[in-house]
Amino acid sequence: MNLTDIPALRRYWYPLCREADLDNGPLAQRLLGVDLVLWKSDDGKPNAVRDRCPHRTAKLSRGFVENGAIVCGYHGWAFDGAGKCLKIPQRADPAATGKMRVDAFHAKTYGGHVWVALENPVEDIPVFAEDGDPAWRRIPEFVENWACSALRVMENEFDNAHIEYVHQATFGNTRDPIPAENEIEEFAGGFVARAVVRAANRKIGADYTGATGDLTTRTTVHRYWFPFLRKLELTFPNGLCHRIVTATVPVDDAHTRLVQWVYRNDTDADVPAEKAIAFDRAVTLEDKDILEATDPYVPLRDYMTAERHMPSDKPGLIMRRMLVAAADAG
Repeated sequence: MNLTDIPALRRYWYPLCREADLDNGPLAQRLLGVDLVLWKSDDGKPNAVRDRCPHRTAKLSRGFVENGAIVCGYHGWAFDGAGKCLKIPQRADPAATGKMRVDAFHAKTYGGHVWVALENPVEDIPVFAEDGDPAWRRIPEFVENWACSALRVMENEFDNAHIEYVHQATFGNTRDPIPAENEIEEFAGGFVARAVVRAANRKIGADYTGATGDLTTRTTVHRYWFPFLRKLELTFPNGLCHRIVTATVPVDDAHTRLVQWVYRNDTDADVPAEKAIAFDRAVTLEDKDILEATDPYVPLRDYMTAERHMPSDKPGLIMRRMLVAAADAG
């Protein structure tokens, strides 16, 4: 069973791009194997429809936005955000479009990003209390595609055992391969994992945390929302908080759109945004290198036997159990 074989996943919100990414015209995206085109209406509202003109199948993303509508670059057919055809220029009455339309999907903005759901959402986007709070700044980080499964990436976010090996240039390599143990508390639609992680404190990390010495600790509160959203709350000994929101969006079964931003309780004068981003960039590139070497197919029905596991894998096993339950629920 692949992720695209689970219809229930179509009923959740996924961030696909930053709001500003739509300022210069239509944007092609892919979600759960469905090709989409995103654009902004004149009122700034995001829209998402299938990226195929029903006339001769040209990609609408190769067209342009005019009067708030997406216009096909092949023959000029225009569609609104609900998918209704507004204009067929070749007709004597261009507005006589009848029932011509293209599939449309749910789209809205939150947290500086554009979110899409392919079917009526069963849950709203989680509210992040830091957003809009003057005590916190929001720093956009990454919006990029990775050649691996969205589930593999999300499992990795909660995996304390890989730190010592994958992150040797950033915060791993403390000469202690025993992973910090997660205390896990499940809730409807997700779980919270808490741990205190020992971390190496190299210069790039010291710029990021303000900590001194060769080693430091990361007090972590890790929240997971089904299917592919997490928030990692990092607290350092000096009181600095760095809170990372990551969505691993399933482009298809073998590709992921990684969307990430952070909240911090300091200012740019304390730690410039580019320094905070630089550390997270180095960490994510270490993850990307190893994750793109994994099999994109993740066992679900037989997840307890098809791969071998260890205690630190528990968060990922909960995710797999939840995916199987969603598949069974239809």
